[in-house]
Amino acid sequence: MMESRIRRLATTLMDATTDKDPLVQEQIYNALCYLGESEPEEILHSCDEYLRQHDKLAYPHRVIILKAMETVVRNNIASLDKSTAKVVIFLASNEMTKSKEVIRDWQQAASSVLVAVGQRFINKVMEEVLTKFQPGILPHYFIVQTFANLSVSNVFGMVPFLNSILGTMLPMLGMAKQDHMKSVFCYALQHFSESIQEYLANLDKAPDPTVRKDTFSNEIFSAYEVLFNSWLQHREAKLRLAVVEAMGPMSYLMPSEKLEEQLPKLIPGILALYKKHAEAFYISKSLCQILEASVNIGSRSLDVQLDALLGTLHPQICAPADPFVPLTVKNHTEVLRCFTVLACSFPDRVLAFLLPKLESSNERTRVGTLLIMRQIINSAPSQMEIKKPFILSSMKLPLQDSNDKVKRAVVQVISAMAHHGYLEQPGGEAMMEYLVRQCALPSEAQPKKQPLDADDLTSDSVQSISVNTLFLLSTTVDRMNNVLWPYLLEFVTPIQFTNALTPLCKSLMYLAMKKQEEGENASLIRYDLNGNLPSPYALTTRLLVVSSQPYAGDCRGAAALRLLHVLQYSVHPALEQLWSKRVPSLVEHIEENTEKCLCQKEWEEKLLLFLQETLAAVSDNTWICHFVTEMCRQLNCYNGFPLEKNFLYKCIGTTLGACVSKDLVQKQLQELLETARYHEEAEREGLASCFGICAINHLEETLAKLEDFVRSDVFKKSVGLFSIFKDRSDNEVEKIKSTLILCYGFVAVHAPKELVLSRIEADILKNIFQYFNTKDLTLKLCLIRSICMISQAIYNGGKCGDFVFSRKAELVAQMVEFIKAEPLDAMRTPVRQRAMVTCTYLVVLEPHLSDPDRTELIDTCLASVLALPPDPGPERDGISSDALHKEILYGDTLSALKDLLKSLLQRNLTPHGLQDMFAHLGPWIKSNKEQERQRAVEISAALLDFYLGKLNVSTVVPFYNLGVLIALFSPRCSDSLPSVRQHAVDCVYCLLYIQLCYEGFARDHTDEMVEGLKALKKGLEEPDFTVLFHTCHNIAMVVGKRVPPDQLMSLLLAMFEGLADPDKNCSRAATVMINSLLKERGSVLQEKVPDIMSIIHSKLQEVDEEHVRKAAQQTVYILASQHKSVVVSSLLGSALPFDSHTCAMWRSLAAEPTLTSQILEQLLEKVNRDVPYKESKCFLLGSGSERIATPLPLAATCALYEIMSAPESGAAVLGLYAPLFVTLLLRVSCTVGVQLPKSLQSRERRSSSLSPAPRSLHPCSCAVETLKAMLARGGSEAVTKAVGSAGGWDLMASPERHHDGIAVLAGAMARHAGPRLPLIVKNLVPTLSSVFDSQRITTTAFFAELLNSNVVNDLMLLETVMDNMTGRQKDPCLLVRMLALRGLGNISSGSPEKVRKHGAKLLASMVNGMDDKDDPHNLVALEAMSSLSKLLDHLEERDIQSMLLHIAIRIRPFFDSEQPDLRQSSIVLFGNLTKFSEEDCEAFFEQILNGLVTLLLHLQDPKPEVVKACKFALRMCGPNMGCEGLCDMFLNHLREDRSLHYGEFMNNVCKHLMQSYPEMLNRLISTNLFYFKSNWVDIRAAAPMFIGFLVLHVDEDHCQQVDLDQLISALNLLLKDPVPAVRMKVAETLGRLVRIL
Repeated sequence: MMESRIRRLATTLMDATTDKDPLVQEQIYNALCYLGESEPEEILHSCDEYLRQHDKLAYPHRVIILKAMETVVRNNIASLDKSTAKVVIFLASNEMTKSKEVIRDWQQAASSVLVAVGQRFINKVMEEVLTKFQPGILPHYFIVQTFANLSVSNVFGMVPFLNSILGTMLPMLGMAKQDHMKSVFCYALQHFSESIQEYLANLDKAPDPTVRKDTFSNEIFSAYEVLFNSWLQHREAKLRLAVVEAMGPMSYLMPSEKLEEQLPKLIPGILALYKKHAEAFYISKSLCQILEASVNIGSRSLDVQLDALLGTLHPQICAPADPFVPLTVKNHTEVLRCFTVLACSFPDRVLAFLLPKLESSNERTRVGTLLIMRQIINSAPSQMEIKKPFILSSMKLPLQDSNDKVKRAVVQVISAMAHHGYLEQPGGEAMMEYLVRQCALPSEAQPKKQPLDADDLTSDSVQSISVNTLFLLSTTVDRMNNVLWPYLLEFVTPIQFTNALTPLCKSLMYLAMKKQEEGENASLIRYDLNGNLPSPYALTTRLLVVSSQPYAGDCRGAAALRLLHVLQYSVHPALEQLWSKRVPSLVEHIEENTEKCLCQKEWEEKLLLFLQETLAAVSDNTWICHFVTEMCRQLNCYNGFPLEKNFLYKCIGTTLGACVSKDLVQKQLQELLETARYHEEAEREGLASCFGICAINHLEETLAKLEDFVRSDVFKKSVGLFSIFKDRSDNEVEKIKSTLILCYGFVAVHAPKELVLSRIEADILKNIFQYFNTKDLTLKLCLIRSICMISQAIYNGGKCGDFVFSRKAELVAQMVEFIKAEPLDAMRTPVRQRAMVTCTYLVVLEPHLSDPDRTELIDTCLASVLALPPDPGPERDGISSDALHKEILYGDTLSALKDLLKSLLQRNLTPHGLQDMFAHLGPWIKSNKEQERQRAVEISAALLDFYLGKLNVSTVVPFYNLGVLIALFSPRCSDSLPSVRQHAVDCVYCLLYIQLCYEGFARDHTDEMVEGLKALKKGLEEPDFTVLFHTCHNIAMVVGKRVPPDQLMSLLLAMFEGLADPDKNCSRAATVMINSLLKERGSVLQEKVPDIMSIIHSKLQEVDEEHVRKAAQQTVYILASQHKSVVVSSLLGSALPFDSHTCAMWRSLAAEPTLTSQILEQLLEKVNRDVPYKESKCFLLGSGSERIATPLPLAATCALYEIMSAPESGAAVLGLYAPLFVTLLLRVSCTVGVQLPKSLQSRERRSSSLSPAPRSLHPCSCAVETLKAMLARGGSEAVTKAVGSAGGWDLMASPERHHDGIAVLAGAMARHAGPRLPLIVKNLVPTLSSVFDSQRITTTAFFAELLNSNVVNDLMLLETVMDNMTGRQKDPCLLVRMLALRGLGNISSGSPEKVRKHGAKLLASMVNGMDDKDDPHNLVALEAMSSLSKLLDHLEERDIQSMLLHIAIRIRPFFDSEQPDLRQSSIVLFGNLTKFSEEDCEAFFEQILNGLVTLLLHLQDPKPEVVKACKFALRMCGPNMGCEGLCDMFLNHLREDRSLHYGEFMNNVCKHLMQSYPEMLNRLISTNLFYFKSNWVDIRAAAPMFIGFLVLHVDEDHCQQVDLDQLISALNLLLKDPVPAVRMKVAETLGRLVRIL
């Protein structure tokens, strides 16, 4: 019986092999293998029988079965029965040879079965296969291939058969006519030869150790003759390659004399194939094997073949290997192996062939030859030993090659030579120099994006390969130490090796450290033995100068300093202690910073200090003289390296400063002046720095040398002392003058102040003044800079207070002229900025500037900067370097202007001085050009902040111009530019603090109100008008409280002037501030109020501006306080929608709480008096009536909004909170879906097209907005925000989701406005019997959500609200009934402690809800289930016991409902019910078992919320199932936050189920069968998988429960499912059924 069922299973699976889906086929194969693991013999017999019976089954399906058989055999070979093996062998043999044609997949699968069986039953396999391998009859293709594969997989088993196989095969070679047969014979001969070699190599393990090579030699040779003489000449390329592949291994087995005899033909034959085949790997591999075999027998024939071999193999290496085609790379490897074989045997001839090729004009030839040279240097070292000089001399030409690929190959050859001692020979130094030259190549020499070139040896650049090679040779090849040290030092100083400095320094440092390890003096440089080495002065200069740019050239600064450190003994013996301390800290500084964050000035100062300390430590004038001479000598080397050259000048200045010999100082200064390249800016700067630093110790000599220079003929264009300059052009002379002037400036700054002050006017300025009349930009900038430095020198001088600078006014005037000469349309040069910086230093010097000069200076500078076009911002595609430069220049210029104005203000820190400064700035502050305003206000803020910081009031004086200045700045707090707004607040802030100082408060006094201005700045960042409006109001409040009474009217009058400001925002700000000031201080201006009102009223009729509206608000308020009813009625009569003037008037009525309360009551009465809408029949046929809003309640609602939107209405709204809230809530309810009257619709469209109304007039939107305004004004902003963030306002306006919006509102009220609820509830209860459905829905939704909060319990509203909810259960409106149930369910979360008290009433409501008859879509039932789930948490078992089973049975059908929310709610409820099952445990356990399969399968539900519900229900069911393992699994694996590996989980679940409830197997399987027809694919796939796992884990004792025939039939049917994933699971389960057969 069992056998027949296994066979039935196997047959079912094999029938399904016709499935077209490859994944299903794969699963069928796996299932067959699974069956085979359990019953290998049975399955192999079943497969055998099936294939024999289904002779017509197409071969692709036979392949699946044969592959399964192969796997079963391989996995069970050790236990396989001999008789079964014979059956399998016979079947596979027949399958393999059934078709005479070659059908590769099918026959290969059968052959693989034979090879698998042959692992153990080689004799049986051979017995069967040899029957089909008869002498004289050409065998089947796969018979031969099977022999070949067997020989590889079972060497020891197969080799004993090979002699006889070869004997039978040899005659067949001549019979093979078809290419594929010839190929397979070659394949066999190749593998036979390889197997024999392996056998012979492992004779000690072989079953027959007597086997010898000559056992096979003759047969192999006979085969060779056919292959070589006949088949190798064939036109089919694949066959020729097969022949070649075979001949390589065969050559090892041929008789020695025969091989020797054949070589003269064999080698040319193989070489000829290179011309016929593009893919040469197999030829090269075979050739290498033949060459090795020939060398092994000591062949003499190779000598003759050598030229041909070399001539053919050489081009193979020259053809580049493509890294993306692995065989080309392998071919190179094989050809190089050939060269190794030949070089070991014929070193002279190979070199004689190769070395001339290095002179070839063909780049590939040169590269290929170098690759071979590297190979033979590495692989034939003993043969090449005596050839070293010869090889080295032949490298001269490649060293001159400019081709990158050749260079890379040369570097690789040099690396090989280094390892084998070549570089120690004469000529080795040239190699090293070459390597260093390649290190010095620019690192970006090659463009990044090149087309992929197969010729490229590697993507790395020549430079990077060379750097790596140099470092490796220095650090890992010990024999190179004496070659490289100290030789590499020769490359440190020449400028052409600059790019190689980092690797050179690293290598030298490593070598020096190794030398130090050898002994104390080993690393000392022996100049007596190495004449070409650079001197210590040269090395020190070079390494110090390159360190000035520490991150250039791969961080050469650190490398250079480290090398300097290890060379300290060689530089000077006295430096050890100093350098050991200083150099590591300098290196550390480089490593702690990056190129971006390193301060270059600070770094250079550190290096110059290090140089100073070095010179002091040496303290040897002769040494210092040599040092400075070397420095000067190196200057010209740095042409083209401006930064390094500039630093070298500073080093020269420092070293000259330390020099005792004044003659030498003058000589070197003279030389520097004669040789400088004046046309380069960095050089001029460097030379001036040098003179300045030198002047610290040698002021007299420096000034004398400059004086000589001034008097020299260079400026007179005649021959004289400086005749070297006689051929210079005018332009160059200007540059020389610039340098001279700069030198004077640097001397003034650096020289000792006590010495230089007396020389400034006499010696320095007299030589500068003569050059002011120039248009040359360079000279102009140098003049300005030099004057600036001279001013600084005077300012910083100890006695500057006593120094009267007689030529100050003259210099200021000159700077003003320079500034005036600059164009106003753009800023192209730093002339303005530098001239202003210079003036900043000049104006503080004595004597004072005259008033006209001061005015001229201020106006010129302001116009020069403020009138410029807008400063360049970022361009569309980022910032260009030019734009960035301009932006920086602009920023620097503005800063210079601020500093200058501060300097001028400092001289007159009084209200008058301030007024004078703002007399100049005023027109710019009010300019209609944005950029002018922005710059002027920014400068003003800086000046006022400076004034406040410097102010020191000794007597209380009036700040007479406070009002005017505040009026100038405060409206700017609303400027269209955000930056102006921010700076304007800063200005007001400073002015108020200045006023406090003048009132006598201490400088450090903090005024809270004024400080509040800082907090207001945040509100000015965004251009939102309401924020600006509010912030300006707050600023005015502060100003109003802090302005003295005598300044108030002047402030107001100046503010009224501000109404005409060209910037609309500032005009608005002026009105805000006027009104705020009137509110704050109006009491003191009583008699002026009518005048102010009349001005504002007239403005309202002229133009619709904010300030006019504000004035109108005041007027309307006064009227309303006398005639409120008339005002209300007349305003209500205004046309809808209200225009902006009317809205402003309404808002003015909120000014005073008592008045506002009376007006609000009137409006509420008007909203409630009239019906909210009228039904209007539509003219369109078939459409129902539509609801049209009535006008009076609509107008009153709009009016309520306007009043409550005013901040002052808060108190009144609080007093009427409940009636306002209830009226507006019901107004919202009654306007959902209500339309405007036609007349208003057209009017609203018209008004919105002309000037958009502030709000929509739509009845519902209007009511919602008014309710929001009421809440906000009633202190319930938190409610408004909470409802808004939850999307509640939008929901309220939606006819479908209105009740959800009300619930959001009710929840927010409960959280944030609890104390308001008792009155609201009292006012709402009567509406539950309203005739309007909408009002009943709204009130029920509101109450339902209130029950969700404990606040109803706290306020003792619970019973009232709950009774009202239960009373709604019979409401005719389904939505009301549903919401009532929701409310009752909400008690569980709102007042859980009261659930038991009212349990009976609540449960009855829920059960009634589940049985609601008028509920076509189960909405009420769904709500009842959700609510009951929540209530169960708070009930005890006895409360629910009587209804438990009724509920469980009632909800079970919903588990498989098409509606996801019904599935979810019913499953969650079921999970909650399990908590109450203890008393009626067995009955409820039955319910759990009924639902278990459904719950487990719905873990694959398409809806995530249903999956989540199933996880919950299963976790709840777990403890009631009496199986601890299952319970733990549900708790651990079904956590909500954890993802589920469903297959693995179900496997474990089934394991526990079958251990605990094995008797349930049939019931579980039957329930799963029901789901085979599920609409959900994942569940259809999960059901058979569930069955498969159950079967996998059931004990044998319980297998008989299962109706196997029914199960197999059902699975068979499901195997035809259209979805491949389902079919895969079915196939998998079919395989598992073997467990219960």
